[in-house]
Amino acid sequence: MVEKLSDNERASWLTALPDWLLVREGAAIERTFEFTDFSEAFAFMTRVAIIAEKRDHHPEWSNVYNRVTITLTTHDAAPEDGGALSLRDVKMAKKISALL
Repeated sequence: MVEKLSDNERASWLTALPDWLLVREGAAIERTFEFTDFSEAFAFMTRVAIIAEKRDHHPEWSNVYNRVTITLTTHDAAPEDGGALSLRDVKMAKKISALL
């Protein structure tokens, strides 16, 4: 099982990820990305998918035309609650943000 972040760890990491919002009562982080068109958004999703597959950590996401919304949570960190925020999510968010 993956260990979830403590309240202090979560607060500290969120300062390093200013464009990501805490959602689901602290159990996940989320960010919406906007691109010039659908093709650019889809290309971004493809790059994220490759990173996710290599890390075996897959985001919840949606795409509407030029917008991609990504939610990160670790289901193994609190399976009884549907997930919690872990270091895996933070590292994934940093990798995703670095694509821009």
